Amino acid sequence: MKRCFQTRWLIVASTVSFVLPGLVGRRQADDQSEYTIRSDVRLVLLDVSVKNHEGGFVSGLSQSDFAVFENSRPQRITVFANEDLPVTMGILVDESLSMTPKRAAVLAAAQTFVEESNPRDEVFVLNFNDNVRRGLPDQVLFSDNIQQLRSALERGTPGGKTALNDAIVTGLKQLELGRRDKRTLVMISDGGDNASRHKRGEMLDLVERSVATIYAIGLYDSEDPDRDPGILREIAKISGGEAYFPDHPSDMVPVCRRIAKDIRTRYTIGYIPREEDGKSSLRRIRVRVTKRDHAKFSVRTRSSYRYDERSHQSNR
Repeated sequence: MKRCFQTRWLIVASTVSFVLPGLVGRRQADDQSEYTIRSDVRLVLLDVSVKNHEGGFVSGLSQSDFAVFENSRPQRITVFANEDLPVTMGILVDESLSMTPKRAAVLAAAQTFVEESNPRDEVFVLNFNDNVRRGLPDQVLFSDNIQQLRSALERGTPGGKTALNDAIVTGLKQLELGRRDKRTLVMISDGGDNASRHKRGEMLDLVERSVATIYAIGLYDSEDPDRDPGILREIAKISGGEAYFPDHPSDMVPVCRRIAKDIRTRYTIGYIPREEDGKSSLRRIRVRVTKRDHAKFSVRTRSSYRYDERSHQSNR
């Protein structure tokens, strides 16, 4: 059985808005079925991870097992999928000077992550220090070729400072060019920002407007004055991802394996939001599992998004 999403994105202020246009339909032919999202009304599309009390991933849940709330109001689920759908994904690797002793472990872990991801994923690599550079050849936006992605990871040259905000902004904007409906960034860094042109507020605003789930891996030296684990936790929480802080670079391989599995076992849940006030507003999201033993489950997804009614009106 084959299922896919086909989405036409709503562009707001030169960014991808988390509120997507869409109308869900489903058709069947010759033992195949498709989910199709048509551009007609807005749709909020959530990437949802469910774990049990031991931290294991929970599979096999159905649409009726979930409840979605926006600003504490229950929402009717109109899209649901529980399959290993391919994603558009960016891998952001910190190449600042302080990363030099950790570089071999970082590259090994990133390569493991690529190898254990869905082979249909479309992936790009950004290497960043004072500036952000694309790892793939100029004419290649995305790749599913493992050897090409290995070369992209190795193209970085350690040196300089850390333009963390710029890397996230660049990564989110490149995700907009992808063909997959699920979108993810995985960032590996050892420090806070000390070189970006974009301010933290600009970056966080774009995270709130994006559909991307962001995973962050922080490799911090205890004496590093620029260490900022708080910002990694914040972007992960907003986007529904997770922040990891391994004690040693050698611990990164199991972390990357875990992230790859998390991406591949997430649920896709969508609903049509209400129009309110005709203004841009930050809306809070909560998803819970309604099964009888739901107390044993932890649910992680995007915690908020920005709804811009004026942009919606201009696109009608």
